[in-house]
This record gives sequence, C-alpha cells and structure tokens, in this order.
Amino acid sequence: MNKAIIDLGTNTFHVLIFNEKEVVYKQSTAAKLGMGGINQGLITEEGIERGVKVLQQFREKLDQFQVEKIFAFGTSALRVAKNQAQVLQAFEDRTGIKVSVIDGEEEAQLIYEGVRKAVPIEKVSLIVDIGGGSVEFILCNPDKILWKQSFEIGGQRLVEKYMNKDPLPMQEIPRMQSYFREALLPLTNAIHQYSPEVLIGSSGSFDTLNDMYFQRTKGTWPPQDQAGFDYPLSEFQSAYEQLVFQDREKRMAIPGMRELRVDMIVVAMVLIRFLIEEYKISEVKISNYALKEGAMNYAQ
Repeated sequence: MNKAIIDLGTNTFHVLIFNEKEVVYKQSTAAKLGMGGINQGLITEEGIERGVKVLQQFREKLDQFQVEKIFAFGTSALRVAKNQAQVLQAFEDRTGIKVSVIDGEEEAQLIYEGVRKAVPIEKVSLIVDIGGGSVEFILCNPDKILWKQSFEIGGQRLVEKYMNKDPLPMQEIPRMQSYFREALLPLTNAIHQYSPEVLIGSSGSFDTLNDMYFQRTKGTWPPQDQAGFDYPLSEFQSAYEQLVFQDREKRMAIPGMRELRVDMIVVAMVLIRFLIEEYKISEVKISNYALKEGAMNYAQ
C-alpha cells in the first residue's frame, strides 16, 4: 500500500510517496504560498492559486501511484493566516486533498524525528530548520529532546522585511542581528542551560550549502543514498561571502545553487552565521531529512 506525506511549507510544497519497503517518489516544488502576505497574516489570492497549482500536480502523482493514505499538513503561513479556513477549503475543493494545520511544537517534534533518522546525535546538539515562515530550534542529546520551540522568523518573512534590494544592503545585516538577538531570547536562555556543541541543519538552505560544497570539492552532487553529512565551518565562511554579497544572477551561477533557494538563502546565511557566532558552535552537520521524513509514521 502506498502512502503519502504532503508538507505545505510557506515557500515550498513537498510530497513523499512511500510504502513499507521504499520511497517511490518525492518532489519539492516552489509554491510561494506566503509571498506578499505572510507578514500581514494573509495568504493572497495569488498565493492560493500557486498552492492549488502545485497540489494539482501532486494529485496526479497520488493517483498515478494509487496512494491510499495521505497526511497533508500546513505549517507557519497557514498557522497564522486570518483566511486559513478559506485557503484550506479551496485546496480541498479543487484538488481533493484535505489539509490540516500543525502547531509549532508538533512541527519541531516531527523535524527531530526526521533528523535523527539521518544524523547520529552523539553530543548535545542544536537542530535548526529554517522554513519560509518559521524556524524550529530543537536542543537534544543522544537520548531525548531537551527543549524545542518554533519562532515565526522564517526566510520569507526576513526577505520581505529586510531584503528590499538585491544584493542585501550591508546596513541590514546588523539590523537583522539585533532582531535575532531580541526574538531568540528564549533560545539564548536554553543554550546557556544546555551548551550545545553541534549545530545540525535540516533540509532547505542547508541542503543547498551541502550541494555547493560537493560541487566545489568533488564536482558531483551528494550521494543519494546518504542523508547525513559533516559540513566544515571553514566552508561556511567562504559560502557566506559568496552568497550574501553577490546579486541573484551571480548566486544562480554558483555550482550547486537551485532556483528554489536562491533568494531565501541570503537571509538564511545571516541567521546561520548569527547562531554559529553567538552560541560558539564548533561543529556543523547537515540532515537531508526533516519534517516530511519525521511525519512518515503518521500516515499509517
């Protein structure tokens, strides 16, 4: 029996079709659901149309693979949308896909479940998942979650708030850092309590950093049968210079860059650097697995 996870992110929709033996199909497609309205707590009419179009593509795959059970869920953009009910109804009416909305705590839990399938957690670690609407932080040790919280500071929100020009104006970087320092105070307090040594970046922009690293050092994409990777801090510093200070065209020309990530990765890099420096992180790992892999047990 084939089952499916559909993760309706703020920027990207993901579908994962699987059975007891294997993953048979997966796809990530830019829907840009939150674009233009996320900081006002709205999904625009254009956002609804983009979402419907992607879900219709997914519907064709669900039918092709004769999927019998679906767990479809929305995250940050839908969580805060004043017109949430209207959007969910439009999706169901026009695609037959019934979508539920999960809260930030559940999202963080599912990300943890996905990441630990990919990366062995051997020390106290900080898992970071940068979405378009929210960023989830999970502090964990080899045995359990120690602390978790979702913050509504995702990439699409940051782009609309700070990136009014491309490349990012230099004066916006200290403004973003001050914003992070204030917005992430609960995380800072938890960091002081648990002192993580490792940052584990989950999916999204971290995948792109890993792709860039493999393309630069080996001229290939990361191996498809591997889901967890070590990522040198020195590599991050050079990627930061490349990504933050260059315009969109030059970013797109970097081997390993995907159009899906080319805009949001700029603000993501500013956030990641803030975390590494502010919390004195000494080691970085990357997990290709995230929310949708963590949710696989829920499509039973």
